[in-house]
Amino acid sequence: MKLFIKYMVSVRCKIAVKEVFKNLGLHFIVVDLGEVEIMEDLSAGQEAALKAALHEIGLELMEDKKAILIEKIKSLITEMIHHSSEVPKVNYSDYISEKLAYDYTYLSNIFSEVKGITIQQFIINHKIERVKELIIYDELSISEIAWKMNYSSVAHLSNQFKKNTGLSPSHFKQMKDKRRTPIEEIGNSTVLIEKDHKE
Repeated sequence: MKLFIKYMVSVRCKIAVKEVFKNLGLHFIVVDLGEVEIMEDLSAGQEAALKAALHEIGLELMEDKKAILIEKIKSLITEMIHHSSEVPKVNYSDYISEKLAYDYTYLSNIFSEVKGITIQQFIINHKIERVKELIIYDELSISEIAWKMNYSSVAHLSNQFKKNTGLSPSHFKQMKDKRRTPIEEIGNSTVLIEKDHKE
């Protein structure tokens, strides 16, 4: 049985989720970002216990098909940008479409409708966060980071970075207080901005 879990975006989340399933006596076959496959079919009691246990660690069991698809897109992008040694050199739309076996236009429309942000912008936001992380580690030059993150040039990376952060990569590197956004909050900024304007 496959289960889909919201906000499961890091290796730490995977470890915590494995612990939850062990504690409930459920046997998992695969634990991936946003997705767990178990041997059993859940009874109503087990499902309630699982929901409660996941809620305690800030995660959520999902049943809505659209929400599941959006989480799959988010998990795929997170995995691709933050947890792969190299960003795929293919077109993102082809990569996402192929991995999820859905037409990209369909995925894109659902994502924009629910998240209020395009998949493209969501990817850019994640890439910029990853670039910030690589700048902070200070192991690679800006041109090496541009190559690693599959930018066509350093200028392309710099322009996108400045557009998103208001700073050039070199200015960001010099800053003492380097602000990064937690992975699970990337792409939620538009919602926060709208909220501020309403108040």
